Amino acid sequence: MQFKELSVSGAHKVSLEKRGDERGFFARAFCEKEMGAHGLPTRFVQHNMAHNAHKGTLRGLHYQAAPHGEAKLVRCVRGRLFDFMVDLRPESETYQQWCGIELTAENRDALLIPVGCAHGYLTLEDDTEVLYMSSADYVPESERGVRWNDPAFGIELPIAPKTVSQKDANWPDYKA
Repeated sequence: MQFKELSVSGAHKVSLEKRGDERGFFARAFCEKEMGAHGLPTRFVQHNMAHNAHKGTLRGLHYQAAPHGEAKLVRCVRGRLFDFMVDLRPESETYQQWCGIELTAENRDALLIPVGCAHGYLTLEDDTEVLYMSSADYVPESERGVRWNDPAFGIELPIAPKTVSQKDANWPDYKA
C-alpha cells in the first residue's frame, strides 16, 4: 500500500501496490500493520456500499458527532466519483479546510477521512458504486451534516450536482 498525505490534516490517499503477471494483479486493499505504521486507523467495524444510478448525484456532507465520530476508508468499485471532506475539528491546523480527489474503478485509489471530518461525494458517471469502511457503528442520533455549498468552506466541485437529497440540501449554515 502507498500513502500520500493530503491537505487536510490526517487525510490520506491510499493507493494499491500491485504485484502482477499475465493473469492480472494482486494487491492489498487494507493492511492493519501498514495502516498502523502510518498512524492511521486500523479498526473498521462496518463495511458499507452505495449504488448511484446517475451522474451528478451528490451525497453528503455527513459525519457523526462525538463520541461516535468515525474515520472512513472510501473506494470506488464501479464508475467514477469526486470524493471530498471538510475538517470540522476546531483544534486542527486545517479547521474548515477541504480537500478532495477523484476515485475511479480504474485507479483503485481510496480516500482516508479522519474522525472529525465531514464526508461527501459527487458521482461523475452513471452507475457508480462506492464501498467504504467505517471505524464506528452508525448511531442515528449522532448523525450530522453540513452543506456542500456552504460559503464557510468554498468547496469547488468538478461538475454541478444534479441530484441532492432534501436532507443534504437543507443542512443549516455552519457555525464555527
